[in-house]
Parts: sequence; C-alpha cells; structure tokens
Amino acid sequence: MQQLKCDVLVIGAGSGGLSVAAGASQMGADVVLLEGHKMGGDCLNYGCVPSKALIASAKVAYTQAQASGFGVADQVPQVDYAAVMAHVAETIASIEPMDSQERFEGFGVRVIREFGTFISPKQVQAGDTTITARRVVIATGSAPLVPPIPGLASLPYLTNETLFAQRQKPYHLLIIGGGPIGMEMAQAHVRLGCKVTVIEGQRALGKDDPELAQVVLDSLRDEGVDIVEGAMVSRVGGTAGAVEVVTKDGSVFKGSHLLMAVGRKPATERLNLEVAGVETGQSGIVVDDQLRSSNKKIYAIGDVAGGMQFTHVAGYQAGVIIRSALFGLPSKAKTRQIPWATYTDPELAQVGLTERQARDVHGVKLEVVRFDYHHNDRALAECKTKGFIKVMVVKGRPVGASIVGHQAGELISTWSLALANDLKMSQIAAMVSPYPTIGEINKRVAGAYFSPRLFDSQFVKRAVRSVQRWIP
Repeated sequence: MQQLKCDVLVIGAGSGGLSVAAGASQMGADVVLLEGHKMGGDCLNYGCVPSKALIASAKVAYTQAQASGFGVADQVPQVDYAAVMAHVAETIASIEPMDSQERFEGFGVRVIREFGTFISPKQVQAGDTTITARRVVIATGSAPLVPPIPGLASLPYLTNETLFAQRQKPYHLLIIGGGPIGMEMAQAHVRLGCKVTVIEGQRALGKDDPELAQVVLDSLRDEGVDIVEGAMVSRVGGTAGAVEVVTKDGSVFKGSHLLMAVGRKPATERLNLEVAGVETGQSGIVVDDQLRSSNKKIYAIGDVAGGMQFTHVAGYQAGVIIRSALFGLPSKAKTRQIPWATYTDPELAQVGLTERQARDVHGVKLEVVRFDYHHNDRALAECKTKGFIKVMVVKGRPVGASIVGHQAGELISTWSLALANDLKMSQIAAMVSPYPTIGEINKRVAGAYFSPRLFDSQFVKRAVRSVQRWIP
C-alpha cells in the first residue's frame, strides 16, 4: 500500500478538475489528480465536443437541402450516419491530447488512473494508494439521470454516454426530455434524415425565456420534429428496434430508438462523502460562495456542486478555487455574469436575469429594449433573419440579456462582459463593430435604448435649435 501526501488532491479529470490541477501545479503546488475513467470527462467524451460535432454534420446536410434561397439547387443529402459518427470520434481524438495524462504529467501533476474514495475527513483511497492532502477538490461531474420508469430496465435505451457510439442511423428516434440536450439532438437527427419525436412532461426548453424558446420550438417543428409537451411518461415497452412510450393520458408513441434526456445527477456514489463529513443535497454537494463544502478543507466545483451545469462554469470556478486554496485569499463564485447557450438553429442564449425575473426583482424600474435580426444587414445577406435580442436595463445598466438567433452563443459574451464589469449601456453603445457583422446587433440594441431619449425628447430638440443659433 502506497502512502502519498500533497498540497492539492483533485478528484476527477473533467474540465474543472483539469483546470485546477494544471493551474495549481504550474504555480508550484504539489498536486495529485485522480481519474478512474476517461481523461477529459463528460464534456470531451460524451457532451459538448461530440454533440457539437454531430450538430455541425447535421447543419451541412440541412444546408444542402435548403440551398435554393442562395441561387443554388437544393440537393437531397446522402447521409452516411456511420461516417458522421466517425467525424464525431475524430473530433474527440483531435482534442484528447490537450486533456491527456501525459500533458498533465508534463505540468508536474501526479496522475493516478483510479477512482477516489474517502476513508477519513483527510484521506482518500485510490486503488492501492492512500493520499493525504492539505486541500481536496471534488470535480467528479454528473451522469445522465435515468428515472425509474416502469419497463425501462428491460428495454435498450440511449443516453448521451452511449448515443455517440451508434453507427446505425435511427429510423425513428424517441426522446424523453425537452431540455437543451433533447432539443439539440432532436434537430441534429431530423436533419440527418431520422424521424424524431420529443416527449416532454412540462414545457420544452422550460428554463429559458418562453418568448425566445418559442422561436426555437417553431423552427424545430417546421423542420419536422414532433414535440409533445405536457406529456408525462407512465411506462415504456417493446424491444430493440421497436420501442413504445406510453404517457399518462394513454397516448402511445412508437419508434426504433429511445434517448433519455431528462437531466443530470451529481456523480457522488463512489466518494463515500459521509466519512469525509461532506454534506450533500438533491442537486449535489452543498457548498458556500467560496465553493467549500461542510468540511472546509474540501471544495467542490462543476456539476457535482449543483447549480449551473456547464463546462465554462467549472472552468470559471477553478479560478476561484486556485485563488482561495493556493493563496488563502478571499474568493467568491458569482453567477450573475455566467451565460448559457443552446446550440439549436436558431441558437438560444441567456445571461443574467430573464425578462420575467427582472420584472419580479426591479418592477417599474425595468426597461426592456429589443432589436430584431431582420434589421441586420449581414443576417439579411445570409438568410439568417429569424430571431431577436432583448436586454433588461435598470438605471442605464444591463441586468440581463436574452438572444435567439444566428450566433446567439457568440453574441452573448458581450453581455457577460457587461454584467461582470457593471458596464453601462452607454459603454456598449460606444463600441464600434465592423460592418457588416452579426455582432452589430449588440451595438444596435444599445442604440435602441438611447434612441427615444435622443430623438423623441423635446428638451434635446430645443437644445439643438438653441445651439445652432449660436454656432458661427
């Protein structure tokens, strides 16, 4: 049995864990990193990377079928599903070296390819090694949530962890769950030539502004995705290749494959957190605003800590941990400036408060300004005019931004910057964007905030007339 001591022990080699391990080691800390499965975690192997590669292939197929609007003949895409999934695998393989064991060992990190289990509040067992660490960072992420639906245990089904290993195109894909994962995979597969039915117990894209979400849902329905909302699943049945989903109202949906996309659960099963004195809740490990657990020597970041389940959140939280654990400086995690995006077409993005949330918080002080994509020249040139941006403003400062449309995931970064630095709308309006770009939308919506103040103001008009009389 081997005994190790270190400054920082990181459990989990996903996005957050790798960021902590690399940063801490390169700053001089003695770091041990545990990973019992794949380096890179869910994002690289089963989440962000493969899903966006699949979406890219689907977008190419869709463009072939919708080319006539650009003066090019439409073509029925000849989809080789196995080759599409080979593209997905190649994308993962091209990024793998950045997350590899060898690269992190080059940073000075000791990497142990075993799962970690607490055996005391200060010690973790990993295979035949016992590690005692001054600080422990739990970054084990999350796993697909599979609810105990009657019949599911005896039926083959897919999750995001198995979908990308498929090589045979589903004839009719049934998706239980209408959140971002479900809707992204629904659109990708219908564009690749599959029939797709999404079954959602409540409202599809229910965490987003309903006005913006409706634009996305209408687009998916126009492309052929059957989206059934308010349909609680009561049981599933059938066999491989002939699946049935029955809802509580008695409706029956038949398909060839079933994808479970109802959410995520924190990956804590192997950790033995009770022994470590770490409190957990339904959404994961309970942490304070410094990301410390009830055992103040143990931190948790990313999906396992609950909250916003995004790769970029884990990366942001890694910086908070490094400041606190390495330098002993006060460092708090904030969520006000954290954006998120759903990579459907059109894309859907949000940062800060939605309109409904802003009205609840700020009441009559709130102003909501909008700008439509069809007033953007680049969007017109590229036939990407579906969508709009709206910004929630209080006393001249944005408190939230919602975007639905082309490149919404790119545009939202400007508003994250604004919220992170408490910028005013005047500072956004002062920005100069190259013409013609989609990015002009951000400047134009800031202009829309000031237009009535400048052009509809009698005071401004009187002042201009007065000044004109005095100017030589």
